[in-house]
Amino acid sequence: MSDLRELYQEIIIDHNRQPRNFYEMEDATQKIDGFNPLCGDRITIYLKVENGIVEKASFKGTGCAISIASASMMTDSLLGKTIQQVEAVFEKFHQLITAAKKPETTDELGKLNVLGGVRNYPSRIKCATLAWHAMHAALNQESDTVTTE
Repeated sequence: MSDLRELYQEIIIDHNRQPRNFYEMEDATQKIDGFNPLCGDRITIYLKVENGIVEKASFKGTGCAISIASASMMTDSLLGKTIQQVEAVFEKFHQLITAAKKPETTDELGKLNVLGGVRNYPSRIKCATLAWHAMHAALNQESDTVTTE
């Protein structure tokens, strides 16, 4: 169990210190802001979707390590996926984070599984899901700021 915690911490720390896809995308087809008033996380998600496929995904913002790491890992996981595949990953990830216990089938989430430990810390769930809810809203062409409240 301690090995899993160490892996979890290493990946979270790595993605927080060196977030992937951390930039303002000038040619984004979708852009949306997200805010977590509980923790103070503020994030903007940028997506470039062409022919139903996520060609690029990026983010900018400030927040706690969980929020930044989750956004970083999310943007990596979306690249090259169809909107339907992204929606399926969103649902699986949401189940992983919010379920009372770890769902049995999470293999398709790959590295995202390390964020599953957040479900043991209810106050951190909103930090981990902020970028995901913002991304989901962007894909649905919503324009209002997404909040975790």
